[in-house]
Amino acid sequence: MEVSTDTYVADLHIHSRFSRACSRDLTLPNLAWWARRKGIALLGTGDFTHPAWFEHLRESLEPAEPGLFRLVDEKPVTRRLPGSLRGSTPARFMLSVEISTIYKRDDKTRKVHHLLYAPDFASVEKINTALSRIGNLTADGRPILGLDSRDLLEITLEAGGYLIPAHIWTPWFSALGSKSGFDAIADCYADLADHVTAVETGLSSDPAMNWRVSGLDRYRLVSNSDAHSPAALAREATLFTGTPDYFAVRDGIGLAGTLEFFPEEGKYHADGHRACGVNWEPARTRAANGRCPECGRPLTVGVLSRVEDLADRPEGFHRDDHVEHLIQLHEIIGEIHGVGPKSKTVESQLNHLVATLGAELDILRKVPVDEIGKAGGDELREAITRLRRGDVRRVPGYDGEYGVITLFDPGELRNRSSAPQVETLFDFPAAQPKPRAEPVKEKAKTKPAKEKPAPPPLAPPPSPHEPFEPMLAGMEEVGTGLLDRLDAMQRVAASAPGGPLLIVAGPGTGKTRTLTHRIAYLCAELGVFPERCLAITFTRRAAAELKERLESLLGDVAEDITVGTFHSLGLTLLKENPKAAGLGSGWRIADEQEQAQAREQAGDDDTAYRKLLRQQDLVDLDDLISVPVTLLREDPALVEKYRRRWQWIFVDEYQDVDDLQYELLRLLSPADGNLCAIGDPDQAIYSFRGADVQYFLRFNADFVDARLVRLTRNYRSSAPILAAAVQAIAPTTLVSGRRLDPARLDPEASLVGRYTARSVADEADFVVRTIDELVGGLSHRSLDSGRIDSRAAVAGNLSFSDIAVLYRTDAQSGPIMDALSRAGIPVQKRSHNRLRDRPGVPEIARELRHAGGAGGSLASRVRAAGQALAQRVVAPTLDGEQLAPEDVRLAAELLLPLADRVDDDLPLFLQQLATGAEVDALDPRAEAVNLLTLHAAKGLEFPVVFLVGCEDGLLPLRWPGSTPSEEEVAEERRLFFVGLTRAQDRLYVSHAAKRFRHGSEREQSPTPFLDVIDSGLFEKLGEATPARPKDRQLRLL
Repeated sequence: MEVSTDTYVADLHIHSRFSRACSRDLTLPNLAWWARRKGIALLGTGDFTHPAWFEHLRESLEPAEPGLFRLVDEKPVTRRLPGSLRGSTPARFMLSVEISTIYKRDDKTRKVHHLLYAPDFASVEKINTALSRIGNLTADGRPILGLDSRDLLEITLEAGGYLIPAHIWTPWFSALGSKSGFDAIADCYADLADHVTAVETGLSSDPAMNWRVSGLDRYRLVSNSDAHSPAALAREATLFTGTPDYFAVRDGIGLAGTLEFFPEEGKYHADGHRACGVNWEPARTRAANGRCPECGRPLTVGVLSRVEDLADRPEGFHRDDHVEHLIQLHEIIGEIHGVGPKSKTVESQLNHLVATLGAELDILRKVPVDEIGKAGGDELREAITRLRRGDVRRVPGYDGEYGVITLFDPGELRNRSSAPQVETLFDFPAAQPKPRAEPVKEKAKTKPAKEKPAPPPLAPPPSPHEPFEPMLAGMEEVGTGLLDRLDAMQRVAASAPGGPLLIVAGPGTGKTRTLTHRIAYLCAELGVFPERCLAITFTRRAAAELKERLESLLGDVAEDITVGTFHSLGLTLLKENPKAAGLGSGWRIADEQEQAQAREQAGDDDTAYRKLLRQQDLVDLDDLISVPVTLLREDPALVEKYRRRWQWIFVDEYQDVDDLQYELLRLLSPADGNLCAIGDPDQAIYSFRGADVQYFLRFNADFVDARLVRLTRNYRSSAPILAAAVQAIAPTTLVSGRRLDPARLDPEASLVGRYTARSVADEADFVVRTIDELVGGLSHRSLDSGRIDSRAAVAGNLSFSDIAVLYRTDAQSGPIMDALSRAGIPVQKRSHNRLRDRPGVPEIARELRHAGGAGGSLASRVRAAGQALAQRVVAPTLDGEQLAPEDVRLAAELLLPLADRVDDDLPLFLQQLATGAEVDALDPRAEAVNLLTLHAAKGLEFPVVFLVGCEDGLLPLRWPGSTPSEEEVAEERRLFFVGLTRAQDRLYVSHAAKRFRHGSEREQSPTPFLDVIDSGLFEKLGEATPARPKDRQLRLL
């Protein structure tokens, strides 16, 4: 197809100076200058999610044609241009960004890059606001988000923008990539796939390759430079006819063709291993079953192979679309002169050519070759002639290395000694590897194989607690009954008759599963009425999970079972007996300000404090347990009433009850009652909250003829992790014969990684490097730089949310958070972070309470209250503690998830706020690395766990001048045990040689808790190397 003379060039995938590995020269004035020098009419801005670049865009651009922008002041740009270009039309800009998403779908890690476009700054702000709740937008102009491609598309559409999948064939980071993509664009974007109407073909493929896949016929094929420096602009681009217009570009109106790399130049065109010097065409890869002949690992399958895998049309299939293949002008000049394309020789001649003939793209595409010869010489005229007819020599790029495209044969140029020596595509013989690859190959051959660490100790003999059946590899389904999917001891616990029952459930042994199946079995099989059942947990999340599982087992009947926390149980008792508790009909839970006022008036007098609250018909959180206990203690008839109502009581995490909770349970359940308690005394870690593990240990003394069942088969963790955990807890275990039997019998299970860090910063870098490896590379730079060995990086099944970093004290999170953020890794710090403690939340709650039942949804009322409050706090006052408007706006955003969960029920909304509803600051669609204290990690599990700061003084925690008691050390050991058993597949423990603690940097030694673990269970991943004497001298100087 011939292209019209009125076409313009659009390059809509570029980056700014705020993107990693990008030139500092990528500023708007420089981009505008290079666009006119190159002959580009429309340029993407790139990186609009980065806050600093976004501000630069807002300050430097003004509206032009619909949805497009131009520089506010173009005059300085024009003055810098040569005379031949000063009359050219200034370039227009289109708001754009590239987003990298790494997430898990269908149990496979997906890594896909996308191009987002927006018509105005308001739309960009909406996108940025949504994405800021998902990941860190400040670390990189091309942010990495733990977000499904489909959800990113949804956010873009809701903001009024559109999305194009970027470089769709790149192996590691694209929608159709061989390593972590899909087999169809529609699969990537799921139910929203119809909103994707164009795809970017990328540097390693051209339209002819894409035409072979009929599934791409429905999409427009576009090309862009993906420029990381100004000189790379328009190395690929798209041609349009007409006047530049955002909406015309979006809809493909006037699409006239593309300007392309020769696809062999792309660095992922062919198959191979760069480190092994293997560069193969697809047929040879298939003949070798995709294995490298040097290292035996899977080859990096390039774009050409991937196209052939998905192609349903023969090679040579043609469509009447306009395509031009180009080589950048500075590369041509460099080849002619036998110098690098960035040399002064090239720069000087390029400036002369542009000043004489006009824009670079015009020289390559339009200027008559005779004029080129006059201005640049015969070799340049011949080079451009050959380029325009496609007469080039090609060595394909592979595994992150660019290919080589040349216009002259070896020795053909005058400067024969420096002319590149190349072979034609795929014709080079196997016996003649590239010269630079030979040392690498030799190194690969002679490198000593890594010694496999000693095998872990043998598994202990079969558990005496499981006499009914041999160890199974998992929870096999052997029938359709409620108990058929439980293992032997779970079944014993779930089907036990009435009376007191204590279930000792080690970590990962199916505690919640057993508890819910017991309740379901009693209701469905033994005729227990659901309304006679009460299940108590310690957290809202645990209660919600219990409810969800019971609903799946029992259906609608589960609604009649009372499930809640101790505080919600106390709230129920007070609601049903307000008069007996001395409360009026309008009583409620005091907010923070009301409690503070009462405490200020009462001083240290608790009786006076509570009297002041009661005068206002208020209670605090402690009252939710203490007042019901007092009521029941003083009223035997009330005790009997509730014992008749709840004849079956189930308590989760029984090792964590405190004095008042224990007394409440004793009042509700008689000594021979149907009380089922489940937990693990070796996970008793909350004594600082008043929890007393002794209540668990004396269960048999408290309750008549109590039965005991032990769950020891662990379904969570690999054998090495379990062996290490059992050995770690053994010195002070509270469970006689403590054992955890692995249900997963994997002989290839990874050992526990142990890293000895030189410093806290080194430890944080270790976490970042390992995550980079685990996800198969965070970016192309990880692979191309060699930081991640592409030979070892395979398509995995990890997402960021599968990874947790655990630490003893919150202060340890700072360096880890900073290192992850600098690397662009999405991260969320999870803790028991109550909404009511956030600035602005109590004020919005009071605003809502006083507004009463104003119209609209609760979410809209929260927003309105936040806006009204933000406007009021703008005016300065004499109060130094005044809220900032930003605090109020953020508080309103944080309250919206809770508002949605309670279905417009304002009293329930306020009640949950008062009783400790937690912050849910991250978009629920987001996937991020989890940062948690060991205490906050209790009850959770992750495929990968880093336990950092395993040092004496942190584990066990010890303050200067104090010596912890034996019981305190034992609880610290239990905390360590909890941390180890959060890991499912991979566990890394690390300790730093130095750490800043208590006001100074101190030498650290590993925790003694590691000493009791067999060294054969560890794989040592790093050793602290002593500094060289020279380094010490420099420090002294």
